[in-house]
Amino acid sequence: MDLRGMMLIGGEAVAGGGETFRAFDPGRGERLEPAFASAGRDDVERACALAEAAFDAYRATPHAQRAAFLEGVAVNLAEQGSAIVERAMAETGLPRPRLEGELGRTNGQLRLFAALLRDGGFLDVRVDQALPRRAPPRADLRLTHLPLGPVAVFGASNFPLAFSVAGGDTASALAAGCPVVVKAHPAHPGTSELAGRAVAKAVAEAGLPPGVFSLLFDNGHAVGAALVSDPRIQAVGFTGSRAGGLALMALAQARPRPIPVYAEMSSINPVILLPGALAARSEAIARSFVTALTLGAGQFCTNPGLLLAIEGQALDAFVAEAAQCVAQAGPATMLTPGIRQAFERGVAALERHPRVEVVARGRPSGEGVGGAVLLATTAEAFLADSSLSHEVFGASSLLVRCPDLAALERVLEALEGQLTVAVHAAEADFGEAARLMPRLERLAGRILFDGFGTGVEVCDAMVHGGPFPATSDGRSTSVGSLAIARFLRPVCYQDVPAALLPPALRDDNPMDVPRRLDGRR
Repeated sequence: MDLRGMMLIGGEAVAGGGETFRAFDPGRGERLEPAFASAGRDDVERACALAEAAFDAYRATPHAQRAAFLEGVAVNLAEQGSAIVERAMAETGLPRPRLEGELGRTNGQLRLFAALLRDGGFLDVRVDQALPRRAPPRADLRLTHLPLGPVAVFGASNFPLAFSVAGGDTASALAAGCPVVVKAHPAHPGTSELAGRAVAKAVAEAGLPPGVFSLLFDNGHAVGAALVSDPRIQAVGFTGSRAGGLALMALAQARPRPIPVYAEMSSINPVILLPGALAARSEAIARSFVTALTLGAGQFCTNPGLLLAIEGQALDAFVAEAAQCVAQAGPATMLTPGIRQAFERGVAALERHPRVEVVARGRPSGEGVGGAVLLATTAEAFLADSSLSHEVFGASSLLVRCPDLAALERVLEALEGQLTVAVHAAEADFGEAARLMPRLERLAGRILFDGFGTGVEVCDAMVHGGPFPATSDGRSTSVGSLAIARFLRPVCYQDVPAALLPPALRDDNPMDVPRRLDGRR
């Protein structure tokens, strides 16, 4: 594994001039070689300048060429897959099968956007031809979507591949025609360097301007702040903490020309257990719940952090089985010492609450690991203290016992925006479920039945977003083909000569792009 601790700026390997740092192996509790150096102001300046210089040429590339470029990134990642997975295992403590699956998902995202480019429908072309004899006359009006400009992407701690250097934000921005400057997550710089090389190599192989992609390192916040504040950056993609997302949003809004920040931040993903479902299959639901709770040491953004159910014997049976499964769950390595410490603080705060009980606890052992915990409270207590709804990032879930459906509805009304909400219902529960649906639609970006939010399919219909604070903009998604819309804006051309129109808007439609003509498909 040839790691050099080098950033990539416009295709050139560059050593940072700032503070040095090393990745940490959370499984072994030791620092890893090599050393990486944080970028300096000059590095940020150069990366952004190259991205701006590349923008017009890159956005003008034919869709087929851009699609081939994305597929080239996928090929390069696959060729280096073994080295990438090995380094990611060392830097995150995640098991090989999980990371191999994540690499496959990363490549799947790139190929999804390549197919989207070849289809052309993402441009949402609309043509309203001139009506010169109408009173009043109508001009010739044609609409398409154009890329925003250079995008800053922040790598996520919990997905070193799928939400990082070559992950969904990068793939969707590049597909839209936007150059990308990635700020690698300091927890996995080696993984980021290897993935960054795969992207940079594909840029060169496709004959694209070198400023289409750059990768910067930083062990703090200075580089990220400089990127978001740089006037050449036109949008931001971020997956991380609520505090981090809010800080970036504040920087973006303080600019003379504010820009959008698409931040995925905080979600506890409530699960509603309706009585009929619990009466029919409480033990099976409990086992599946604990599997979802402990998946990835609870470090998924869609792990079930809140359970809502109506008191009764069926709920008691669920709790008994879930408690047994949690108690049997072994400890799991957490991504970083900071994440583990925050998890422990969050659990400790819940345990100290006078109206919260510990139902069951897993088997923690050793440094760097976290054990699962299931806690419980009442609807009355939950509604009286908003801190009980705060996210605890890790394998922790809080059961809220509700006396009736009305109380459960009040708890739902008190919740902030969520990525997912799950409902477990038997046919006998459909009346209650229908009553809840309008609230669930306002609450989350994805509503699912008889399952859990963990496991996000990369496809056209997926939404991975939700009302604040799940994301900064609930109208968008960071997973699925619709993610490209974040980095596009609509432009209308009125009475523009045909020779000056984008190809997709010309009468002969040489790109064969789907379009709406005079109000009809």
